[in-house]
Amino acid sequence: MEPAEKLSVTVTPAMARMIREKVEDGSFGSASEVIRAALRAFQREEEEHAERMASIRARVKASIEDTRPNLSGEEVRDRLRGFFAQYSSHADDSAA
Repeated sequence: MEPAEKLSVTVTPAMARMIREKVEDGSFGSASEVIRAALRAFQREEEEHAERMASIRARVKASIEDTRPNLSGEEVRDRLRGFFAQYSSHADDSAA
């Protein structure tokens, strides 16, 4: 474990009250423990945010590098209509 470094921090009255309450209700042994727990939670949050951003960047990169043709909404609808018409004609031929 790394040696502890003593820091002085300034918090709002509401934060100070919350820290005192956590110590008084026995959740933590000292104000330092409360602050360390809060910093660990902040560190986890930052790591999760970095992971989410990396995932988003990877998806954007994959999308940009996608070699499939770009189609407008109308082009997609036309293709779907064509597929549907082709499927319908095959189904009609099978029923006859």
